[in-house]
Amino acid sequence: MDIATQSIDGGFTEPVFDAQTVFRAIMDAMARPGTVQDLPQLARPPAPLSATAGAVALALCDNDTPVWLDPPLQAHASVKAWLGFHTGAPLANTPADAHFALIANPREMAALDGFAQGTQEYPDRSTTLILMVDDLASGPSLLLDGPGIEKTSMIAPPGMPRHFVEQWKQNNQRFPRGVDIILAAPGSLACLPRTNRIKSMEA
Repeated sequence: MDIATQSIDGGFTEPVFDAQTVFRAIMDAMARPGTVQDLPQLARPPAPLSATAGAVALALCDNDTPVWLDPPLQAHASVKAWLGFHTGAPLANTPADAHFALIANPREMAALDGFAQGTQEYPDRSTTLILMVDDLASGPSLLLDGPGIEKTSMIAPPGMPRHFVEQWKQNNQRFPRGVDIILAAPGSLACLPRTNRIKSMEA
């Protein structure tokens, strides 16, 4: 299959309904951090972009939202063509220019403070990171507390960046500035908004 065909295929079958389904899952996950929201496979992007991360991109990105791709995604012209065709989103030159960042290899990703942090006046001008993870339960446990969590919540995504808990602590301290994270796993997603605190269970 050539790149032109790959870029056209695999988008939402019912664009309005599917986008609403994904958007609702993201909003619920942001409102209740650490909860896992089921998400059926609504998109079929070219590898290595996952179905969940692709669906999130289709729901959130448009021609006003520059997108940063990490090196494994950057290396695939078919991924760039698919995103361009289905979302119209321009590719950001640097992480700091991005509204959204798609990360296929979270373990090797740039530090959180290298992405757009927003400003005190416009904290929403920050990057939302979409991290592709294998699942949400097999990695080191992260204990969450903060807004939207009654007592504590726990999530355990594998393959997270080195020193992630320390990086997140610094991200939390930059509030109202800072990044938000969407964890995209096969068939589900979870969110880590900047308002939430994380401590690893190992600590």
